[in-house]
Amino acid sequence: MPCDEPLSGEEPTALERRTGAAAPGPLPCRPGSRRAGGGAVGGESFVELGGRRFAYLDFGGDGPPVLALHGHFGRGRIFAPLAAALAGRYRVVALDQRGHGLSDNGGEFTLPHYADDAAAFLDTLGLAPAALLGHSMGGAVAFHLAHRRPDLVPALVVADTTTLNHEPETRPVLDVTGWPRRTRTRRALEDALAEHGVPTGYLMDSAAEFDDGWGFLFDTADMTASQEHLTGDLSAVWNATRQPALLLRAGDSFLLTPATARRMATERPNTRLVEIPDSGHWLYADAPQAFAHHVRAFLDHLPRTRPTPAP
Repeated sequence: MPCDEPLSGEEPTALERRTGAAAPGPLPCRPGSRRAGGGAVGGESFVELGGRRFAYLDFGGDGPPVLALHGHFGRGRIFAPLAAALAGRYRVVALDQRGHGLSDNGGEFTLPHYADDAAAFLDTLGLAPAALLGHSMGGAVAFHLAHRRPDLVPALVVADTTTLNHEPETRPVLDVTGWPRRTRTRRALEDALAEHGVPTGYLMDSAAEFDDGWGFLFDTADMTASQEHLTGDLSAVWNATRQPALLLRAGDSFLLTPATARRMATERPNTRLVEIPDSGHWLYADAPQAFAHHVRAFLDHLPRTRPTPAP
């Protein structure tokens, strides 16, 4: 069944700019529409979970699997440098979470819903048990899944995620008011974001060329709702998990304060705290070598597990 609202792709270069490679098959659907079946587009593969179509990147390898979960406004491809650094040791699989990247939107944008998506993904692909690595919102999804389904998750890497995000100075809500829906060129979209003081480098990973101009693969209203669902005190869920955990804090983080990071590490058993200096919230991009080093060192000290074959 074809897409209800296919992305425009009259020129191969437009698709290459959107997905990172030319597509061997049909064009991806605009978020909100859905196409039956699997297949790969620009490296992404697709799976249906709970009636929605999800995109993911499987970077391959024979090592133990690591499920990587991006933050708000992101997509799985941001973990390509980490996957390259871990190649030969670990198999990194990065999911486009609901409403992000090439995955469908719709439904609720709460942490339990995100966690259930990730659990269904691991079960469907037969990847469990798999270490979880989550950045920002993805970190909160990771420890919610670890709490809800500890059988799936032997270890956690949580990167610049806070459990106390209800205070004004750490309220993780990016104001999207006034963002353009479409612009004529990619550069115009980037310039418009810069005028709003938005970190364009991260967001432009989710820029795409549609039939009516350049915009984002996510819906800004959905992202506002999702961010609001993340506000509050998440300490109880974090502290209730028992898996070995690596908590990474960016030295210049605007989200995870030093005091909260220390509290997260001391109140939860089996947690190691590492601060990566000279890095901001998007620490995997600001300090990719240090980020990969600490992730690899943590994973290397875990007991080796292999996925349980899916029934």
